[in-house]
Amino acid sequence: MLEAQQAQLRRRLNGAGAAILILEALAVLFVPRAIAQTGPGLTTGRLLATLAVVVLLIVVAVLQRRPWGPRAGLAVQLPVLATGFFTAAMWFLGALFVLLWAYLMRIRAELLAAPPASPPEVPAKGDG
Repeated sequence: MLEAQQAQLRRRLNGAGAAILILEALAVLFVPRAIAQTGPGLTTGRLLATLAVVVLLIVVAVLQRRPWGPRAGLAVQLPVLATGFFTAAMWFLGALFVLLWAYLMRIRAELLAAPPASPPEVPAKGDG
């Protein structure tokens, strides 16, 4: 039973990681709009780089089921941060997602390291 609970917890944590990555992909999809209004504008290279980050985030979100999925999710935070070179707001938003991902990794490590606690024993009506 304990192994089944650990497996279920791992699946839920993987789902949370996938959800964060999908939210990141949606946020990065707004970057071309911001780039078009600033600096040199939206060039083909910038658009392709931004769309590549979006595709990468979606692929890694799908791969969260794999044992190495959470580490891959942590690794793709660097390209998200790098979109800050295109528009300054992404430095802040990318840092927010990095902190969120780091928090998820910490919670994941804590929950998967400790075995689930057994429910407390309830005294019988005649006791006490």
